[in-house]
Amino acid sequence: MQITKEKAYEKVARLVEQFDEHIDEYKRGNYNEHQTRVDYINPFFKTLGWDMDNKQGLAEAYREVIHEDKIKIGGSTKAPDYCFTVYGQRKFFVDAKKPSVNIKGDIAPAYQVRRYGWSARLPIAIVTDFEEFSIYDCSKKPNQTDRASVSRIKYITYNNYLDEFDFFWDTFAKENILKGRFDKYVQSDAKKRGTANVDDEFLKSIEEWRTYLATTIALRNKSLSEDEINYAVQKNIDRIIFLRICEDRGIEHYGDLKNAIKKGNLYQNLFELYRFADEKYNSGLFDFNEDTITPLLTVDNKVVKNIISDLYYPVSPYEFSVLPADILGSVYERFLGKTIRLTKAHHAKIEEKPEVRKAGGVYYTPKYIVDYIVENTAGKLIKDKKPKDIEKIKIVDPACGSGSFLIGAYQYLLNWHLQYYTENPPQKKPVRQSRKGVGGKNNPLTPDGNLTTAEKKRILLNNIYGVDIDAQAVEVTKLNLLLKALEGETNASISKQLTFFNERVLPNLGDNIKCGNSLIGTDFYDDQLVLFPEQIKKINAFDWDKAFPEIFKNGGFDVVIGNPPYLKLTANNSDAEILAYYQKNFLSYSGGSSKNLFQLFLERVSYISPKLFSFIVPEALLTTKSNGKIREILLQNFNLNSIVTFDHFVFEDATIGTTIIVGEKNSKEKTKVIKIDTVKQEKTIQKIELSNGADPWDIYLDDTSIRLFKKVMTSSKLMCELVEMSKGMVVKNRKDILTQFPTKKSYPFLLGNCMSRYNYHYDKYAEYEKLNIIGGTRVLKKHLITPRLLIRRTGSYLCATYSDKQELIESTIYILRSEQLNLKFLLGLINSKLLSFYLSKRLVTNTQGFPQVLMGQLAQLPIISASEQEQKEIENLVDNLLQLNKGLQSTKLETQRQQLQRAIDHAENKIDKLVYKLYGLTEEEIGIVEK
Repeated sequence: MQITKEKAYEKVARLVEQFDEHIDEYKRGNYNEHQTRVDYINPFFKTLGWDMDNKQGLAEAYREVIHEDKIKIGGSTKAPDYCFTVYGQRKFFVDAKKPSVNIKGDIAPAYQVRRYGWSARLPIAIVTDFEEFSIYDCSKKPNQTDRASVSRIKYITYNNYLDEFDFFWDTFAKENILKGRFDKYVQSDAKKRGTANVDDEFLKSIEEWRTYLATTIALRNKSLSEDEINYAVQKNIDRIIFLRICEDRGIEHYGDLKNAIKKGNLYQNLFELYRFADEKYNSGLFDFNEDTITPLLTVDNKVVKNIISDLYYPVSPYEFSVLPADILGSVYERFLGKTIRLTKAHHAKIEEKPEVRKAGGVYYTPKYIVDYIVENTAGKLIKDKKPKDIEKIKIVDPACGSGSFLIGAYQYLLNWHLQYYTENPPQKKPVRQSRKGVGGKNNPLTPDGNLTTAEKKRILLNNIYGVDIDAQAVEVTKLNLLLKALEGETNASISKQLTFFNERVLPNLGDNIKCGNSLIGTDFYDDQLVLFPEQIKKINAFDWDKAFPEIFKNGGFDVVIGNPPYLKLTANNSDAEILAYYQKNFLSYSGGSSKNLFQLFLERVSYISPKLFSFIVPEALLTTKSNGKIREILLQNFNLNSIVTFDHFVFEDATIGTTIIVGEKNSKEKTKVIKIDTVKQEKTIQKIELSNGADPWDIYLDDTSIRLFKKVMTSSKLMCELVEMSKGMVVKNRKDILTQFPTKKSYPFLLGNCMSRYNYHYDKYAEYEKLNIIGGTRVLKKHLITPRLLIRRTGSYLCATYSDKQELIESTIYILRSEQLNLKFLLGLINSKLLSFYLSKRLVTNTQGFPQVLMGQLAQLPIISASEQEQKEIENLVDNLLQLNKGLQSTKLETQRQQLQRAIDHAENKIDKLVYKLYGLTEEEIGIVEK
């Protein structure tokens, strides 16, 4: 029964009174931590509505409060006492102490609980002995020398609990956490506190290990090639991380790695642990029949010692037992963006991979995006099915990277099976059949209600597949999936499988996760006269049907998910023979005006899977004319069940907006347009029908707006039919060339930020001969033709002005000239509310960050014809606006600025009314635009 706030207050008051009566006895030290938990901490959180004893009988994965088993090593506790969860998602940790501990002043309890929270990437964590209640901000990296007060955001003693009860109730009561109040609390001053994310710090750590290992291996093993050194370094890092995580989870004996670096040849000592791990796990990670390189390495003792020593408490800030799988994936995704190169002297240096440099960096897909895509593909397919049906479903990511989507899909399937077996318990076998009874080999549940190791292996091998062109990425995906399979395991459960069932613990994923080029098959070699080893390695040709023969015999994969690479394909960044292959084999390449890798992956989906897919891709897919061909291909092969848009950047440090599309082969559903906001709340905006891929998809338009746009288009011509358009020049190192003062040979140089509506200014000059022009309009004569209109490329609305002077124009400005149209009349149309509305709803790309109007989109603007008198009326108003804006720019008096702005607003409103009249808009249609 749900407890009321008033009743909770009374119960806390009784706890406080009881504690106060016995405090002297408690603080003598005989009253231990377990008693404190049972007598005070458990009852305290019960009063806040938490099911502390799992009276609901939920499976371990779904308990509201997970009580961790403690592993004590040298005074270090290896897990927090409590993990409070909502719908299986961690919210905060609580670590308990006995009342004799000085929580306010002692360093150790604070450092310990901050390690837990920071490693799990939780916003806060709590340490309490009931006498004291200390809340810590976990966004900052903990250090063993930090005072207990560092990162403490609230400290309350038991005699103030009643005064602070509103805070406890509003922040930590289960019912209020469900209402989002906890999230508001932790976000309220997060920006002020600053952060040092665990994934960023762990990335620094493993990048340091790579540098140490690469340096010593290159120096001591001169016969190894560049590829072999990359392989050796990666394998050692993967193995160390795997074993260290297993130690903190209690699967391996804590301190084995640390003990291995005490004396002798430290690398060979490590290798003994690797060999024991191979006997136990059979995962491929420790397969020394396949790996003949790492057993023979010479590695300096100092390097091994530095790496291993930094992984243990108290030096290490990481608590690996609580490190989430998606954090490890995020770290590895960025880690894989660099590679080891060898100098002529066989010295190692770390460089960014060329493909990463071309793509502008590595972007890891956030967990909430992965969860959405998995739920709307795999989740839809397994609904109302049984385990025997689900084992036939094959899920693949064709560009799996570090495995984030596959981990998400695997976790979804684990959760589903656990829930199914909990609600439909397997029939218990007689005692004599105990090997196959509850907890037996053929039973999917352990006695305490978790999935058995065998069941987790079965699901992984049956359902999860991936491909990546990068061999290192493939190994990392395997590592992450294996660590996911080991979650919840203990040394006892592992030993049981080894001794009782005579099976090694983990599967070998070599048949599931493969290395190859998802886009290029071995038919690539048909047109190549000579094949060089470097070319074969770079192409990494891959035949899907040969790699997965049984799956393709049954029609292909059931679900394709992922975040394909985004890379504009040009002769500068791609080999000619690769582009020729794309031209021959991909309609989206041969028939599209824009060439991008993500389009090829979208086209490939229909071959890989005849059923269901979901990708996150650039939002330009929806609106730009250059993506028309791939839109056509998508609609020919799939019905799009949903299109998801965002009002924020999904990827950290990204510069382009994104969208999620979900396609299904035989679906008849209307396409749902869904908006996800910054707090991950979903909202279905509308349902639409997509019938034509060549045209932009009007996902934000209701039926009334669509009719309005059809009306506008019917009575107009496209702007590209009436004007000549060009882009300004792209100048390399322009900051070194532009000057603040003119010379006899210089011209004014206009940048995009020099422009506003009906006005521009400049404060930079350049001599044309000194410019290193690498793109855009290069010919000087074209820059000097006047008169012309200038339109700014960036922005969600049209920003244009008139120029009759000779200036050099930079590439963020478009240049328009026309022999057919009165340019000032055209300027009035372009700057009108109607055309800005049209553009913002249909043509702007990258709306989530830096909205842009591409030249191809600008060319699609509908331009109405008008009589000379109608043109003259708008021209006069435009002349007036050009003068008014010039005055607005020069005046410094606020009163005059207000007067000029009122006059500008009046003139613009008059133009808007004339434009509405020209296009024949009704009052209702004008209302849509004005809104």
